[in-house]
Amino acid sequence: MKITVIGALGNIGSHLTKTLATSGHEVTGVDHKQQSVALINELGAIPSVGSLDDPDYLKRSFEGADAVFIMYPPVNYFDPDLDIIASYRKRAENYSTAILNAKVKRVVNLSSMGAHIEKGNGVIKGAFYAEQILNLLPTEISVTHIRPNSLYTNLYGYIKTIKSEKKIYAGFGTKPMPWTSPIDVAEAAAEELIGLRSGKTIRYVFSEELTGAEIAKIIGKAIQMPELKWEVISNEQLINSFRAAGMKTTIAESVGEMYAALDSGLMMEDYINNKPQIGRVRLKDFAEDFAKNSI
Repeated sequence: MKITVIGALGNIGSHLTKTLATSGHEVTGVDHKQQSVALINELGAIPSVGSLDDPDYLKRSFEGADAVFIMYPPVNYFDPDLDIIASYRKRAENYSTAILNAKVKRVVNLSSMGAHIEKGNGVIKGAFYAEQILNLLPTEISVTHIRPNSLYTNLYGYIKTIKSEKKIYAGFGTKPMPWTSPIDVAEAAAEELIGLRSGKTIRYVFSEELTGAEIAKIIGKAIQMPELKWEVISNEQLINSFRAAGMKTTIAESVGEMYAALDSGLMMEDYINNKPQIGRVRLKDFAEDFAKNSI
């Protein structure tokens, strides 16, 4: 099969690209940096470098593909001009147009747990709207929305306080919640891309359900910091910390709303009703890489 992968060098995309290429598929790896060409070649893929904001470039990257994997690159939450929801909408509309113009018949969209609701999920509302836009594609174009929850790699964001205070501060974590390995997401996406199923479908992916205390214990052991603690702070404290760091109030509140929805269980309602098979990568496996790459 010919498959195009957006974000070919990302936490998920790099595993996906390598998995597909080593399985004998012709993979076009998309990235926005010219210096990425050699790295994409190393994964066994054909490099395609350009701007995801360019509809003509997207069309060229998708042309001839039997299936495409699309995702939404990270945004700078500290950009004062950022409109997260508008960014998601615009990206999904560009993808949709390119899919139509390139006559692609199979799409796997990297979404998120919590994308089943329009309100109360903060920044994840963008993923909700992106799914709705893609669901408007003609019936002959099949779309699977992959919905992982927090990725293990998100834990890198806590390195500063781990080093300085031996603590992880978060607005959730008292109750078990699903965490996901990028490897498990990539393997699920590969299955969906190759499977060529029909219709507009959802697939949840998770690797392990953990409380904050359990995460701190596993990470602490890996980095030889057994005293590491996970400390749950209030939503107000969380939002104020974002604002103090320079984040615009509206964005800080939207991010805070997402974490509040995680803590309350709102984000997990549909996941619980459609609980998938557990993935194969546990946090203790990822913790070994965390220790090598961060401490």
